[in-house]
Amino acid sequence: MNKNKAKTVRHKRRRIGIRKRIQGTPERPRLAVYRSLNHIYAQVIDDMAGVTLASASSRDKGVKIDGNAGNMASAKAVGEVLAERAKKAGIEAVVFDRGGFKFHGRVKAFADAARESGLKF
Repeated sequence: MNKNKAKTVRHKRRRIGIRKRIQGTPERPRLAVYRSLNHIYAQVIDDMAGVTLASASSRDKGVKIDGNAGNMASAKAVGEVLAERAKKAGIEAVVFDRGGFKFHGRVKAFADAARESGLKF
């Protein structure tokens, strides 16, 4: 098994382990984050109903990003926009699903910005 494939397998295993323990409810939906090389995506999901309640990404037109969309500044902008959209949907508290990524760098910047904008997790 080459190095990149092993890395992907470990990431999938971490992601599955997190999802076994975390479930979104109508009272506390799940805030799922996906970090690609160039962008960051996030959704607030009610797993009981299987419905996305709010979403934001660095590809959205409503998110103000200067230059590169794959950096910490863009992650902060997406976190702020998602928190605003979640508040409009009546969501104040969420369960954070880091999606198998380390709570570091862009994922941490996103989470901190969402917390500062009023989401509780």
